[in-house]
Amino acid sequence: MRVRVPATSANLGPGFDALGLALGHYDDVAAEVTTGGVRVTVHGEGADELPADDRHLVVRAMRATFEVLGGQPPGLAVECVNRIPQARGLGSSSAAIVAGVQLARALVVDGTRLLDDAATLRLAAEIEGHPDNVAPCLLGGFTVAWTEESGARAVSLPVTEGVRPTVFVPVGRGLTAEARAALPQTVPHADAALNAGRAALLVHALTADATLLLPATVDRLHQHYRAAGMPETYALVTALREAGVPAVVSGAGPTVLAFVDPGEGFDPGMDCQIWRLPIDVSGARVHRGRLGHAERDPVAAGRKS
Repeated sequence: MRVRVPATSANLGPGFDALGLALGHYDDVAAEVTTGGVRVTVHGEGADELPADDRHLVVRAMRATFEVLGGQPPGLAVECVNRIPQARGLGSSSAAIVAGVQLARALVVDGTRLLDDAATLRLAAEIEGHPDNVAPCLLGGFTVAWTEESGARAVSLPVTEGVRPTVFVPVGRGLTAEARAALPQTVPHADAALNAGRAALLVHALTADATLLLPATVDRLHQHYRAAGMPETYALVTALREAGVPAVVSGAGPTVLAFVDPGEGFDPGMDCQIWRLPIDVSGARVHRGRLGHAERDPVAAGRKS
């Protein structure tokens, strides 16, 4: 079986750990059951760094899913064509987790009945630790995710015209754990109240009125606390917003997401790639068979520069 999984951007400014957006930039992953052992082949991003055995995140997610479905296969062969940048705030780990869960589910007879879509989201969020990236990766589009006693839930909403994502992807990497460590244990009540209002406004702006995206993306919960650890990212967000472009830190950074194209003449002021991406509306897509020639191309799928 093979699966195509989109990049994602989480938080989207005020929607910390709740809002996410699927972007048209993809990893392709294939897996098949073998007679024994685990073999992982990686092309593209992380090819020389990621483990080629049971430690690989796709395999770990597959193992967790097989366990839920009742048992482990004798062996696995996994092939990954990675185009989503690693540790840049574009959901590379969530894409690997979703790919693993979906592939294991597809490889088990009646797997989609034994593990339905709602349970798939809960499992992926449990592996990841929070649902804000796995939700758009699974469902596509703009997602609102939350967690109940039974686990993660999410809805996907259509995005209005006028939202044209542009991402600024720095050369340097960031680490989610370090970014989370920069956050305080408590925040002022006024800041929490402001974020609640802006997150609600952002849902309206993304689904009905893109002209409100600039005020809707104001955040006081996380971005400025992380600024010292990624000053170039924070400076770029500030410069874009001062130019009237609604921009936020993508996930834990250091990538910056602008909801509209700032134009060819805009200077980001740092060494980065600029990608103008469509919104992915389908989420993870599973197909039967191995990766074909097109899927094996490590050149960024769906990217418009």
